[in-house]
Amino acid sequence: MLDEKLLKVLVCPADRGPLLLVEDGERGRLLYNPRLRRAYRIDDDIPVLLIDQARDVTDDEHARFTAAGLPTDSPAG
Repeated sequence: MLDEKLLKVLVCPADRGPLLLVEDGERGRLLYNPRLRRAYRIDDDIPVLLIDQARDVTDDEHARFTAAGLPTDSPAG
């Protein structure tokens, strides 16, 4: 589980904006930037916030992530 204090300070490396913590089925948890529609994976509870490692998301994923995502500055359940 990611540390709550860490989640509060994480931002997207591309635009320095807040990220959403989202569930992505079998892929597990991701950090998602809804403004750029880019998802960053989390490996062994370590966010991989490298721009070249982020992936674009589909329209369906965007809708799902924004509906269910927790802002990283909110308590993670």
